[in-house]
Amino acid sequence: MNKQFDILVIDDEQVIVDAVSKICAAEGLKVDSSINAADAILKIKKNVYKIIICDIMMPEVDGFQFLDEVVKNNIMSPVIMTTGFSTVENAVRSLYNGAIDFIPKPFTADELTNSVYRGLRYLDIQKSLAKYSSGNNDASIIYVPCPAKYYRLGYSSWASPENMGSILIGVTDLFLKTIDPIIEIDLLKIDDEIIQGNSCIQLKTRDGLNHSVLSPVSGRIIEKNEMLLSETSLVEKDPYFKGWFYRVIPSDSEYELKQLTPCSSDRL
Repeated sequence: MNKQFDILVIDDEQVIVDAVSKICAAEGLKVDSSINAADAILKIKKNVYKIIICDIMMPEVDGFQFLDEVVKNNIMSPVIMTTGFSTVENAVRSLYNGAIDFIPKPFTADELTNSVYRGLRYLDIQKSLAKYSSGNNDASIIYVPCPAKYYRLGYSSWASPENMGSILIGVTDLFLKTIDPIIEIDLLKIDDEIIQGNSCIQLKTRDGLNHSVLSPVSGRIIEKNEMLLSETSLVEKDPYFKGWFYRVIPSDSEYELKQLTPCSSDRL
């Protein structure tokens, strides 16, 4: 009989496994662990996990190869990737290949628990979608996908190229569905530089948590949506149009947009 766990932690450093396990256990979560991805691949085929937290840089089978196995075996468990070798390429590649989040090491207990919190809600949404597609759910819209002409970084942020070469960026409705209502938005300043795959927005929610939104592109902020500072609910009411965060002059849109998922593919 398959065993059921809340979390599977995979890291070749036992000290990291112990630390993550302790943080998750303190939240009342049942934790399983593995110090190599090959063993973890066997575990996901036998057991059921709500969330998987996986390091990227591991010997023999790395985190990307493990992520491929999750996708190939149709494992529903959301995957959160971590690494001490934090690069833009690692973050973007993780999210492009199906991970729901990327946390660079060293991370705080709050950063980890906030990501796990979103992951658990993300899993609930995916289960609701599965019921809906099988005809066992009502016809209510669970979340609104990005407009077809947009691009997205994982499930969290979107980029919308404009005619004059600038790009609007914001957060997806699916990401908003994984957090509590927003009570405060921390935006960067005009002329600040943002980097693809790095945090560019902080959202404080009603439950007291702070959620980082990763930027879909790199560039210089030339305008920010000041209306959001006094009307935070605008993001949730209209995330793809009036609820945008920044207008930026991109550093290399031709290259970076290729690293994102075209939202048109979500409708195929």
